[in-house]
Amino acid sequence: MPQVGTVNYHIHSPNRQAYHIDAGGERGKLISPQHAVTDVVVKDVRQGEANVNFASDSVAFKHAPTRVETFGPDKTWQQTYEEELTKLLKQELGAAEVVIFDHTVRVDDPNSERKPARNVHSDYSPKGAHQRLIDLLGQDKAAQWSQGHYGFINVWRPIENPINSAPLGFVRPSSAPAQDWILLDLIYPDRVGQIMGLVANEAHEWIYRSRMTPDEVAFFNIYDNQGLASIAHSALDLVEDDTVHTIRKSIESRTLVRY
Repeated sequence: MPQVGTVNYHIHSPNRQAYHIDAGGERGKLISPQHAVTDVVVKDVRQGEANVNFASDSVAFKHAPTRVETFGPDKTWQQTYEEELTKLLKQELGAAEVVIFDHTVRVDDPNSERKPARNVHSDYSPKGAHQRLIDLLGQDKAAQWSQGHYGFINVWRPIENPINSAPLGFVRPSSAPAQDWILLDLIYPDRVGQIMGLVANEAHEWIYRSRMTPDEVAFFNIYDNQGLASIAHSALDLVEDDTVHTIRKSIESRTLVRY
């Protein structure tokens, strides 16, 4: 039976809206634009309530155990994990080259510096993706990649325990028309980025995979230069079992792939 979760949609506004990240130079301090708190019905892929295919839905789920036991701040795990992710993306997506450029560990705790993202969004606008390509590869190599097929793919994995609360949910791209997307600025102390936010629409079809474990990943498309849709996503305020009190922990890895 589909679940009901709560999300923070964005709103249409005559003025450009922004998130202030590490506001005032204080790490972890976030100032947000106005949100529209909304209950949504979420279909569970694990229970067969919805099926997804990366080629059409921009998201897929995979049983993919890792040899990494602890994703600590010392980064001793990073080489092993990146080798695993590279192999995964080459096998699942047919990627010819994989560049892994960021890992974010999120902990659903008021004192955490990086909490689950609870706004319905995608990580790059087309302009932001193009600039990130240049930032990562340099002008010349970015121009070469742009002549072929490339994309930004995120890989998300639970840490330590199965996800009991704040699971990651997705909006099936075919249910999110272009007019529901808005541009949002990310204002850091030293730079400005740009993402896409999604405005509420009763037609949106929300999907997730319940009780994901550390042996499972979701990989999903953020930007594709040949037209595969960017997928909106957000942590869902949803609890699977009220008797379980584990804290939601996850790692999100951002990658650039050349097909």
